[in-house]
Amino acid sequence: MMNTATRDLYREQFAQLESRRAGAGLPWLQRTRAVAFERFAELGFPTLRDEDWKYTSVATLEKRAFKFVPESLNGVRADQVAPLALGDSHLLVFVNGRHAPGLSRLGRLPSGADVGSLAQALAKRPDRFEALLTRDAEALVTGFTALNAAFWADGATIDLAAGCVVEKPIHLLFITTDADLAVHPRNIIRAGAGSQVEIIEHYVGLNDAAYFTNAVTHIEVDTSAAVIHTKLQQEGLRGYHIADIRADQERDSRFTSQSFALGGLLSRNDIATRLDAQGCEATLIGLYMANGRQHMDHHTLIDHARPRGTSREFYKGVLDGAARAVFNGKVIVRPDAQQTDAHQSNRNLLLSEHAEVDTKPQLEIYADDVKCSHGATVGQLDAEQIYYLRSRGMDDAAARALLTFAFAEDVATRVSCVPLRSRLEQLLRGRLPAQVSAQMRELL
Repeated sequence: MMNTATRDLYREQFAQLESRRAGAGLPWLQRTRAVAFERFAELGFPTLRDEDWKYTSVATLEKRAFKFVPESLNGVRADQVAPLALGDSHLLVFVNGRHAPGLSRLGRLPSGADVGSLAQALAKRPDRFEALLTRDAEALVTGFTALNAAFWADGATIDLAAGCVVEKPIHLLFITTDADLAVHPRNIIRAGAGSQVEIIEHYVGLNDAAYFTNAVTHIEVDTSAAVIHTKLQQEGLRGYHIADIRADQERDSRFTSQSFALGGLLSRNDIATRLDAQGCEATLIGLYMANGRQHMDHHTLIDHARPRGTSREFYKGVLDGAARAVFNGKVIVRPDAQQTDAHQSNRNLLLSEHAEVDTKPQLEIYADDVKCSHGATVGQLDAEQIYYLRSRGMDDAAARALLTFAFAEDVATRVSCVPLRSRLEQLLRGRLPAQVSAQMRELL
């Protein structure tokens, strides 16, 4: 239960921002936000007594008085955005929770593709979002999703008509700059029947600020559509990041989720997809790398609700220092989901005796004609492999770095988008000590 002082603080800020939020003139959205806020006041922040949060304490978030600023670009310049952009892609930039059109770069989109700011789209066509936003507010299950539904100011909307194919990736870049700022991005992605799109949802922090990102992304994948969604969490090392990603799949659809958690002091990603018709395919891959006192938590859910669904899940973690990680991967096979084929794997590499990971792969099977498997491993670098590399001229540090890089790169190489894959490999190399990285380049 949230303490009274914290609840009163949030209630005061909710009232202050009532006339300044997106859709303030829409009665249905005002009601929806009010319902969401009361749900947040009821639920509060999760505690260690909640089963899904037993290894992840968010007490610091409750104690800290974050501010809700409607908009502030805080001097972010195009030359700061340029190194973060991903090659030849459609770029949509948000700074401190608000769309920054002057920093964005949307190229020529195909007919039937509507991409832009959710706040602006809501002002033009509110009827497009009423059913979804109202339904979501009635089904809030955590304090964080309720908080987002009450306070979101902006986010991305991607709406594809049937048969629309977007050739270039759509890069959603969220930049936070201000200390003690809370931002609540809300993203809505709808892929019509037979459409195809690749989306990169990318979060970064500037100015070494301590801030709080609380993001919600809703994805609808219609019949025979294909969506690749990549989450790149590259927050500042003092930042807090909580995110909820939900996908709903229709017949013969393909959904790929790729999650890379490389930053933040505390981060949590809840990623779920429901295979709600026959012949759906879902692929979830992920990599989390933590050092120092970072804490990274991934909870995934693949819900096989209908027959002949296929899912593959492959997550890896690398932990050093006193870092801690949590992986909870659940696969549910409903009674009607006969001929389901589901496989899940989680592997973790501990580089320090103080690093710790809690891994819990789960299968709940209520059908009898299925092929399902799951497994998890936690270990250290192989001493024989280290010895082999040292016998070939590497010093101990370089040998360990190369093996760690290869372990992590195995996930990055599964990414099909070339600019994104190159960026990930660059980020992985950047985590190595300079002298070790130089020696590796010589040896490779």
